[in-house]
Amino acid sequence: MYLHIGNDYTVRTRDIIGIFDIENTSLSKDTRDFLKVSEKNKRVVYTTFEMPKSFVVCLDESLTEKIYVSQLSCATLKKRFENQKRKKYSDLF
Repeated sequence: MYLHIGNDYTVRTRDIIGIFDIENTSLSKDTRDFLKVSEKNKRVVYTTFEMPKSFVVCLDESLTEKIYVSQLSCATLKKRFENQKRKKYSDLF
């Protein structure tokens, strides 16, 4: 399954490590350092030019970490994920 995270970006749900609220988590120095290092190493993808509301941390099959910064809220992304999951299982029956 794939999760649409904004604009023309989708990520495989099995690659998602976590979805984080950018406003609350960026208060932590550790999170700010993590994002700064990730950006320096060109592992951050901005899916929007709008004000970001969340970031999605993914780890692909080659164990490469990528961070997607999205204008969508964590609640919206969670709802999309749950709706997709429900749809997938309802198609089985």
